[in-house]
Amino acid sequence: MHRILGVARFPKPDFTSGYQYPEIIHGMPWETFWSWLDVVLLLGMMSLVAWAVHRKPSRRILFSVSIVSVLYFGFFRTGCVCSVGSIQNVVLALADSSYKLPFVVLLMFLLPLVFTLFFGRVFCAGVCPMGALQELVNVRNFRISRAVASALSFFPWIYLGFAILYAATRSQFIICRFDPFIPIFRLSGDVGMIVFGVSLLVLAVFVGRPFCRFLCPYGAILGVVSNVALKRVEVTKKPCINCALCHNACPVDAIREPYANKGGENRMTGVRRVLLYIVLLPMLTIGGGWLLSSQSDTLSIAHRDVYLYTLLQRETDSDIMPAEVEAFHEMGRSMKDLEASVVSVRESYNRWAWLTGALIGFVLGCKLIRLSVKRTRRTYEIEPSVCVACGKCFEYCPQNIAVKDEKKRI
Repeated sequence: MHRILGVARFPKPDFTSGYQYPEIIHGMPWETFWSWLDVVLLLGMMSLVAWAVHRKPSRRILFSVSIVSVLYFGFFRTGCVCSVGSIQNVVLALADSSYKLPFVVLLMFLLPLVFTLFFGRVFCAGVCPMGALQELVNVRNFRISRAVASALSFFPWIYLGFAILYAATRSQFIICRFDPFIPIFRLSGDVGMIVFGVSLLVLAVFVGRPFCRFLCPYGAILGVVSNVALKRVEVTKKPCINCALCHNACPVDAIREPYANKGGENRMTGVRRVLLYIVLLPMLTIGGGWLLSSQSDTLSIAHRDVYLYTLLQRETDSDIMPAEVEAFHEMGRSMKDLEASVVSVRESYNRWAWLTGALIGFVLGCKLIRLSVKRTRRTYEIEPSVCVACGKCFEYCPQNIAVKDEKKRI
């Protein structure tokens, strides 16, 4: 051992004959290879889904993509890195210039958004392993009332707001920490999260995609983008005959029935209601920001330094102390440095809590405005923000069936 260490202390020989050391070329790490393969497959599968939804249309292809997604992105790649969790990396990069956002993660975040802008929520159709797993286990659909579904659809925005808050303040990535499907894909994890994930899957057997509709923060963003998609999902290319079969088959209740103001509401009553919510929108935005920022000190305990500071404030002379306090003393950190860090963290929390609360209040106001706007519909229409492009409606539409029969005869 001493001889080896002794040799290591001597410098390399100094050649004077013009010899040059060869350049060492390192192979691509396997994780880098798999990450880029994830991007390639993501791009390819979304392209296939877009073709199957808008050109084919084919439910069979979408179902096959769901199986591949669950097997590869889910169980093989254990659900990470996913587009849903990439929200936090992007937020952290925007909030902290010292954090270097991996380019692969940026692509995982942007590609589904770009595809949604052009083709609707094709990522949700079966490329996302979480949505695909719920799709595969879905057998029957007990329809949730429209009022309850509208109220529950607000939760993804609250989830998104707090994910932004905790990521921007370098506290924790709550989307990854509380992902109910990661323990299922990894076949291990916290017992509570396993129970939660299994419960969601059991619910998904009878209710179409409960996580996608009522919890997924990335789905909330995609829903907004899909409203301005250049090419929207259509049940059929032929004229609708109002048979209601697509409406009954849709697992996420994204197909709206014809509406002709049967209740006889006065037009001006509706206009006044919409104007009222428009006036309330700035108040809801400011009020949400103020309300959450007033709780910023309480929320900041999620940061490790603030949590440690609270433990030290409660420290006693007992021989048993928390591991965090024991590590603090052993590392020799000064209380003054910790207090300075706590002040900085709380200032950051106050700022980001205001922005998060304002976002939540703004979304609430927009939802109220949207629910108040009623327009005449003569046929069944897909609501793009809700539709996940699963293609179940394709198989039930008589017009599509007639086209297939005609092609077979030809």
